[in-house]
Amino acid sequence: MSAGLLAQYGGEIATLTMEHLWLTGAAVLSAAAIAVPAGVWLARSPRWAEPVIGLANILQTIPSLAMFGFLLPLPWLGERAARIAIVALCAYALLPILRNTYAGIRGIDRSIIEVACAMGLTDAQRLFKVELPLAAPFILAGLRTATVTCIGIATIAAAVGAGGLGELIFRGVASVDNRLVLAGAIPAALLALAADAALGQLERLFKVPTA
Repeated sequence: MSAGLLAQYGGEIATLTMEHLWLTGAAVLSAAAIAVPAGVWLARSPRWAEPVIGLANILQTIPSLAMFGFLLPLPWLGERAARIAIVALCAYALLPILRNTYAGIRGIDRSIIEVACAMGLTDAQRLFKVELPLAAPFILAGLRTATVTCIGIATIAAAVGAGGLGELIFRGVASVDNRLVLAGAIPAALLALAADAALGQLERLFKVPTA
């Protein structure tokens, strides 16, 4: 990105980057609040895993513009573009977090669970002291995938007036100005790379060392 472009659009890029981070952060946190408990429940009731994960998979396949379009007519959501964007991004973030939480807990060695039960741990104690810590690398991997996905899709939020770096991209496309397109695309790509690196480092901290 050239110095002239930064000088001309630097303030706007900073503002739109914060909007982008807000949309992505709110969506991923909302998705985690739904998907992690749901993944735990599915690990306890595996007969529901296929239909529930299948539903999340269907949401993942809906084109982003179509998703925003479906949400526009809804009375409460349609009042504010940011709500539409957060709900749509949350839908895209559900699958990787849900699937990884389920796989992480189901993949724990049964002997460890049996030892925890033999020690007299309640279901809640076993979940928070044994299962979630051991499944943490899987859950964080899901959060990592969801975050990077949402950062990319959040650029489409500008199509419904929700802000974010997509505004610069859409304006650049409309005015056939490649500089504006790059002013939105480059910071979005850097955000995705930074989030991927940070969550990857956090994921490595939780991994159990192997012999």
